[in-house]
Amino acid sequence: MNTPEVLANPNRRQVLCGLVAALVAGGAVTTACSSPSSKDTGGGNTDQQPKAAAGTEVAKLAAVPVGGGLLVDEPGGSGSKLLLVQPSAGEVKAFSATCPHQGVTVAAPQNGTITCPGHGSQFTAATGAVTRGPATTGLTAVNVKVNGAAVVLA
Repeated sequence: MNTPEVLANPNRRQVLCGLVAALVAGGAVTTACSSPSSKDTGGGNTDQQPKAAAGTEVAKLAAVPVGGGLLVDEPGGSGSKLLLVQPSAGEVKAFSATCPHQGVTVAAPQNGTITCPGHGSQFTAATGAVTRGPATTGLTAVNVKVNGAAVVLA
């Protein structure tokens, strides 16, 4: 059999064909093994704002506990959740409730800390900044404001 000799002393064409095959296969494996929900890029990304119009009500202010938070459906029918927090009376902030580590929905804050039940990442309720990994970036801020008795998209 010539196979062992061919592998032991490959010619230039065999090496190039092998490299091309490895690169093509490697790219396919990388593409198949990655997912948009598992990326962990940069902090404070606000590019993923809800598709609903500004002024759309997301919750009643009274439903968001002071010092706590409330998970609500994101307006616009995306199926995603928003986490509304009220660090102090009348001050409401919103974040995507999707953990940037692997896309698990985070829990409402307890004692000023938002925790992801997936792998234990923690975030500051007042800012959404990561305080404990495995997540390496904070929660995505969503622009909201208080309008009378309601919390609306800004």
